[in-house]
Amino acid sequence: MTEIVMDQTPPLLQGPSEKERKYDRQLRLWAASGQAALESANILLVNSGAGTVGVETLKNLILPGIGRFVIHDNALVDEADLGVNFFLDDGCYGKPRAQCLASLLGELNPEVEGDWSPKTKNDSLGSLLKKSPLFTAIMYTYPINHVELESLEQYSKEHKTPLIAIHSTGFYSYFTVRPPGTFPIVDTHPDETATTDLRLLNPWPELVEFAKNMTKDIDGLDNFEHGHLPYVVILLHYLDQWKATHNGAYPSNYKEKTEFRQLVRDAARTDNPEGGEENFDEAAAAVLKTVAPFSLPSGLKEVFEYEHKDPIQERSMFWIIADAVKVFYTKHGSLPLPGNVPDMKAQSKVYVQLQNIYKTKARKDAAEVLQTAQAIAGAGREVDPAEVDLFCKNAAFVKLINVEDGGDATPLGSKERLQQVLRAEMANDQVAEMTLQPMSLFPIYLALRGLAYCGNASADKTQIVEAVKSLLSDDLSSEEYGDLKEKMDNVAEDLARAEYGELHNISALTGGMVAQEMIKIITKQYIPIDNTCVFDGIKSRTQVFRV
Repeated sequence: MTEIVMDQTPPLLQGPSEKERKYDRQLRLWAASGQAALESANILLVNSGAGTVGVETLKNLILPGIGRFVIHDNALVDEADLGVNFFLDDGCYGKPRAQCLASLLGELNPEVEGDWSPKTKNDSLGSLLKKSPLFTAIMYTYPINHVELESLEQYSKEHKTPLIAIHSTGFYSYFTVRPPGTFPIVDTHPDETATTDLRLLNPWPELVEFAKNMTKDIDGLDNFEHGHLPYVVILLHYLDQWKATHNGAYPSNYKEKTEFRQLVRDAARTDNPEGGEENFDEAAAAVLKTVAPFSLPSGLKEVFEYEHKDPIQERSMFWIIADAVKVFYTKHGSLPLPGNVPDMKAQSKVYVQLQNIYKTKARKDAAEVLQTAQAIAGAGREVDPAEVDLFCKNAAFVKLINVEDGGDATPLGSKERLQQVLRAEMANDQVAEMTLQPMSLFPIYLALRGLAYCGNASADKTQIVEAVKSLLSDDLSSEEYGDLKEKMDNVAEDLARAEYGELHNISALTGGMVAQEMIKIITKQYIPIDNTCVFDGIKSRTQVFRV
């Protein structure tokens, strides 16, 4: 009898693992694939100056569980460090700052491996880059030695490693994200309501047959069945009626869609119990959004029209799948169906049937794209079906970051680009002043760049402004710059007073923002900034520029 009872006892359910419990909240954001990418990441921090903002950034990467980090910092801990850096204590005084920071940061998450440099006088940044495993991303803080900066830029170019520059002084900060070349994001996490593609103006045979079977005797349906028709079916039925009286054309403008919406509303029964025709209300509400011809999204259009400058990049899996989707679009005039169906009033079994119709069509479209991608990749190279499925589901929301030309007349990073952005921002400020809108933060960015150009903590206001003039190769008093000189003088005075010192709260907040953008790049999920973010700690404002 005992054996029988034991045989009938159901197996114990497997609960979440210790790691899943530990990272539960973030797994809901970027899933297991994103967490795996984080855990395989190897991050280098080249720390300098007050050294706080880089450490705060690293803290926010260690807590979610990056795999490994290295801190390169030539400084020894002094009294100023103890006053501004929460990850140093009195016992660190006189010791290598990198060693103390690596040790104390490592206590935040024992699963993360930490290391530091230089350990001897002969250890340079160049030797660290040569002997270390490949870095996933590198961040550096200002001020930075020009030789070290050149080493980082060369490493980034050779190994396609993202570079993140961070500068925090006084109440101001900025950071610049420089991915390796054009950086595509497929899993952009758009709002679920935005991803709905019901394909009502271009239905496929299975969907048409399903809708016709449900509405062939729509007037003869009892109140329950009539009140539980899915709104997809309702719209398809009345679109057919509309076409029959409008020379086969769908509602195309706002007036016609308003008339069509009224047609749907008028079809609702008034003798049904209150709320019984909620499905018709759903159908009427969905008209403007779902009864619309397909147009190629701007982000995907940029992908399709992108001209490759790097043959290695062109053969990456993203671009192979993108070319396959382009072939699909050229052939069918539409993108692969995502396959998701929004919630709607319907009988459960009917809703499941409708879901299966959309999912089957989505799988069929993805299979066609996979076959095309495999042909483009050629023999001997496998195309991952999971990557194809992800691209097909998110095709309308694919985004390119750090596009080389970006449609800009001047290249990023050039003096001409700085001048172009400055003129545009000053022109916008003239309008903003009249409409009582916030002013541009671009003068703050220029002043911080000027301070870094000076390269010393004792730089005064005049030196910072002169450095900005050198960066721009232009006179700040030019009429097209408006009152820029006055704004620059004010910011430069604040920076000079700070003497390259950091305020911990400003650096902590900036570090949180930088870490967030780095996680987006490491996981290749969500859309990172493109490419510079400036923070004004006095007015608690941020602004993004492409410079």
